[in-house]
Amino acid sequence: MSLISPIRFIEMNNSELRVIISGGGTGGHIFPAVSIANALREANPGVKILFVGAEGRMEMQRVPAAGYEIIGLPVRGLLRPLWKPGNISILIDFLKSKRMVKQTLREFKPHVAVGVGGYASSATLNAAYELGIPCLIQEQNSYAGLTNKTLAKKARKICVAYEGMERFFPKDCILLTGNPVRQNLFNPSLTREECAAAFGLNPSKPTILLVGGSLGARTLNESVIRNLSRIAASSAQFIWQTGSYYSKEIEQTIDVKGKPGNLVVTDFISRMDQAYCLADLVISRAGAGTISELCLLGKPAILVPSPNVAEDHQTHNAMALVNKQAALFVRDAEAPEKLIPLALETVVDSEKLQQLGKNAAAMALRDSARIIAEEVMKLAEQGSVSK
Repeated sequence: MSLISPIRFIEMNNSELRVIISGGGTGGHIFPAVSIANALREANPGVKILFVGAEGRMEMQRVPAAGYEIIGLPVRGLLRPLWKPGNISILIDFLKSKRMVKQTLREFKPHVAVGVGGYASSATLNAAYELGIPCLIQEQNSYAGLTNKTLAKKARKICVAYEGMERFFPKDCILLTGNPVRQNLFNPSLTREECAAAFGLNPSKPTILLVGGSLGARTLNESVIRNLSRIAASSAQFIWQTGSYYSKEIEQTIDVKGKPGNLVVTDFISRMDQAYCLADLVISRAGAGTISELCLLGKPAILVPSPNVAEDHQTHNAMALVNKQAALFVRDAEAPEKLIPLALETVVDSEKLQQLGKNAAAMALRDSARIIAEEVMKLAEQGSVSK
């Protein structure tokens, strides 16, 4: 039992709704968090929302850019294996962060704390729980992350994107909502012709979109480099997002090897709605947010899970689709040899593309952000809990 008294709340009908949202580290955590905030603001224009992130992480720029206030904590992720000596200083920073965020909670007096995963989420929701603030967590992946698994017993509601999550969380707390995604991807007014023109491509040719995230993915990039001659000889055309981290290296390589005329190379795609619209086939890592986007858009995909993530959760995400014939799968180690040949074979197989797209769309869970926002408001109405 905590020795700290819970925050005393004013009744909801006499005060504005106040919500803390915490998490980040990657776009896969940040996009859902911002989408939930936007849905809360749409449902309750007077809502007060404060984000809590980790100092030096991407949320410290992305959240303010989305129009929300954020505070940063000196929290860091644990080193693996867990017995590494460096984890002592990480634990000290966690305890410091927890003290800092408790002070913020006392001042802000939120009705609900929402965690979306990431370093800051653990400190924030642990502190919120000790202060009697109702907690909701949102798990994007089919294999729960360490942060959310440890927070599960402290959450009143756990919003998930995949079935079968009772192996990680208390069954009576789980709500299948899907993952909130970027709303600007949905633009029904777009035509294939205008999207092709935006990339300087031919609207009548089969198009493959290859993305490795904002920073890029080395294996996906190597797969293209090794198969430039095969790409040049194909009837398909490619949009290749290299990622900012690898862009200079790839630019130099392309200068030497030569760039095929049917290959568009860019470090970042600002209009993903246009890229998705034009793509007949998408090659991607298997992050939860990307998979949710592919399902909602009904896009055929070849997934290449990153081997460099905790609990190998991207492979679990990918297999959730592969097992329902909603995506194809290539192992990271095999991608340089197998990925591009498979893509070129698949993109001209209209029957296969139709099957993959139809099965992916059948797995989509829509209105995720709105449903989660409704759950947040329900928790706020229920009020604080005694500790």
